[in-house]
Amino acid sequence: MTDIKNRPIWVGLGIASIGFHIWLIFSGLVPSLVSRPLHMALALPWVFIFTASDAWQRRIGLLLTAAGALFCGYIAVNESSLSDQYGFITGGWQIAVGIGLILLTLEMARRAVSWPLPLITLLFLFYGLFGSHIPGEFGHPGLPFNSFLGTLIITEGGLWGKLTGVSVSVVAVFVIFGAVLNAGEAGQGFMNIAIAAAGRLKGGAAKVSVLSSALFGSISGSASANVASTGMVTLPSMRRLGYPKRIAAAVEAVASTGGQIMPPLMGAGAFVMVELTGIPYTQIILAAALPAILYFATVWIGVNGYADRHGLKPYREDMRPALRTVIVTSLFFTVPFAALLIVMFSGYTPQFAAACAIILAVLLLLTGADLKFNAARTRDRLVMAAITAGRQIAMIASIILCASIIVGILGMTGLGVKITSGILAFSGDNLWLALALTALACIILGMEVPTTAAYVICVSVAGPALIDMGVAPLLVHLFIFWYALLSTITPPVCGGVFIAASMVEENWLRVAGSAMSLGLGLYVIPLAIIRHPELTDLAATPMTAILTALQIGIGLALLGRGLIAPHGPVLRVGFGAAGLAVIFLRFTG
Repeated sequence: MTDIKNRPIWVGLGIASIGFHIWLIFSGLVPSLVSRPLHMALALPWVFIFTASDAWQRRIGLLLTAAGALFCGYIAVNESSLSDQYGFITGGWQIAVGIGLILLTLEMARRAVSWPLPLITLLFLFYGLFGSHIPGEFGHPGLPFNSFLGTLIITEGGLWGKLTGVSVSVVAVFVIFGAVLNAGEAGQGFMNIAIAAAGRLKGGAAKVSVLSSALFGSISGSASANVASTGMVTLPSMRRLGYPKRIAAAVEAVASTGGQIMPPLMGAGAFVMVELTGIPYTQIILAAALPAILYFATVWIGVNGYADRHGLKPYREDMRPALRTVIVTSLFFTVPFAALLIVMFSGYTPQFAAACAIILAVLLLLTGADLKFNAARTRDRLVMAAITAGRQIAMIASIILCASIIVGILGMTGLGVKITSGILAFSGDNLWLALALTALACIILGMEVPTTAAYVICVSVAGPALIDMGVAPLLVHLFIFWYALLSTITPPVCGGVFIAASMVEENWLRVAGSAMSLGLGLYVIPLAIIRHPELTDLAATPMTAILTALQIGIGLALLGRGLIAPHGPVLRVGFGAAGLAVIFLRFTG
């Protein structure tokens, strides 16, 4: 991917990116038109040069990076005067900067996550420019070109909008935290504690995959990254114990998908949700806790069903780490995690808490499971952390910058309001039909773009309609966020399944079938959240929330038994119907 002789350059760029984003936390108020363009500028070389596959691509990447750095630098340096233009671009140079930044953003997204996201963004751009020629209510009055481009480029209404602000101030810091943790013993600590907790149980290797993926996925924020990392350990273990390949791959794909709905971090989702809803972070993670636990409990029950059906074995004694190893390695993630939560729940911002946890995590890189200092090992870990953080910050920035353009155009043209009106009219104010339409949109969009982008686009377009029907904003956001994840395990485009299937050399369709059975909670729990809003009210009414979770859990267990356990068709249908009835039954209201 990159010439090893150039590695010091990438280490330096990674350190620069880490230093910049942590500096922002302690520097006070930095204007958005300074911090956000610099965030993009730091991402450019990673997207255009680091990932280049040959010398020609590197040369093109150098030119694009130089142009992008010039454009971003112009915005940052002239922030004060540009703010006084109130979103109206003047002169040929400013138009060139605006067009150049948009084209670079589209190309960044294409290189980071392929064609679908930039193509969708391009459609929105064409709508913003030419939508005035569309007859009927879905047209718009027209926007002067200089005003349209200026709003996207020199205000906080487009490329530098609040989503980009989340990427700069919060997501990047947690990416750094995850990169530092994974460079040391924390990743092995996740695995060891999972093996100690579940390795001896029936289907133990699969349950280890469930636990380790839940822990790792909350930080990584990517189902694909989760499968590729934890799967390197869990999949060979399951195969050595004789697990069928399709089940081993399905367990890993489903468990890794659930990491993105698992508090306390939920990948980047929780922080994007904070920005979009204005709801405090602590309230969001408490609301998300019981649904996430129900999801993993459902996967756990499904693993039990497959264990009975296929005789899935626990970890052998020789495959389990010693108690001392478990305790020592677990400290490498529990200490930084505990610091993160203590500082956060003491009233400080999530990014300040993450910065404190990063400092602890860096100190822990000085030693390992042997509790000895090794200079060469520490150097290698710091290098890995710097390169991983720089690359991952750039990847997320590419996605969020592109999604920010879409959100900006929705606001400028009023298209979001028009789509909301269309959903309300088509559904006839029927909430469940509107939910079905929204879920379908989430699944289709999620097939083409990453989860965070799919969630942002869907909640911007369909969210207001559901809120207008009386659904609480937090429930709407959780519902859409969960359904944006569905395409990870649902054909035809199921990224987590593809990766897991390729790692065990199994037909991906067979893996997808088992994954959909194991991951049934991902399809049902969002609907249960809407049916039982008290499930998310753990902070205010804990007993009611817990009892509701037990009710839904029993229903999911029955539904899972109908899908997985070895019964005839009549019993399967009976268990499934009973499960759905228990899930959606309301004892009050």
